[in-house]
Amino acid sequence: MEQRSLGKSGLKVSALGLGCMGMSEFYGPADEAESRATVEMAVDRGISFLDTADFYGAGKNEELLSDILRRRRKEIVLATKFGIVRDPAAPNDATRRRLDGTPEYVRRACEASLRRLQVEVIDLYYLHRVDPSTPIEETVGAMARLVGEGKVRALGLSEATGEIIRRAAAVHPIAALQSEYSLWTRDPEDGPLAACRELGIGLVAYSPLGRGFLTGQIRTPADFAEDDFRRNNPRFQGENFRKNLVLVEKVGELARRKGCTPGQLALAWVMAQGNDVVPIPGTKRRKYLEENLGALEVRLTAADLAGVEAAFPRDAVSGARYATGTVGAQPSRPR
Repeated sequence: MEQRSLGKSGLKVSALGLGCMGMSEFYGPADEAESRATVEMAVDRGISFLDTADFYGAGKNEELLSDILRRRRKEIVLATKFGIVRDPAAPNDATRRRLDGTPEYVRRACEASLRRLQVEVIDLYYLHRVDPSTPIEETVGAMARLVGEGKVRALGLSEATGEIIRRAAAVHPIAALQSEYSLWTRDPEDGPLAACRELGIGLVAYSPLGRGFLTGQIRTPADFAEDDFRRNNPRFQGENFRKNLVLVEKVGELARRKGCTPGQLALAWVMAQGNDVVPIPGTKRRKYLEENLGALEVRLTAADLAGVEAAFPRDAVSGARYATGTVGAQPSRPR
């Protein structure tokens, strides 16, 4: 497995990571046994970079990883996040939430994650979303103290602007920025990616398969389970869905010519954006993990990349990334 560096942190991770969010929430019913088998298979196949957060499944996603971490900790670079807080009156309702980047909460959240994960140190600790009520310097200062205490190895941000990244890095080195990045969403190119490269920060791309749309497996909104959050996502509704499906069909045609699946082509495109970019496609099933691993064998030439750009130009996607009013969405530009 190819290894890529996360900024200047000294952390090296597999060129393809595994996003674990969907194993506990948001993308239909959970299957804990299959999820555990998927994580095990990922590590067996050389994926060393596992991504979770305290928000996913109200902590259950972190707990899900505790078993493999207990057995195979030395093979895993562990990333988790804090900063999105559920309403204690409705902890199972992921739509009722707020942001908290206060120093007091930073410490409480970290210690709670360590308990759930059953580890002594978190390799990469992200601020899940920037709290506009707390200066980033205060939040990162508190995170830096966790590094000093040996509870965290490296720090990251998620969905931060270029300005925020620079302010944060002035307090403590930032190893990685995690942002949605794919053919479907190229917002990091509007400033955050340039700030990362200026400061030597890696980009961890979540939803590199366009929340599953770029796989070509989704043909109608009816394909989603009743509790799948994509049912309420603007890009998956009405005319937006129909327009976006045309783009995906173009990707499918390019993939057929290349001899790979549409999802593999989409992942290969993300990995081709630079050795400082690490996609973390999420899946909770071994069969999709197997397909994602196949993207590592896809090599895109300059002509291939130009063809992808022509078929799926930037800003071609219809619809906003999140529904209006979603707490923590924080798109870097009005899409």
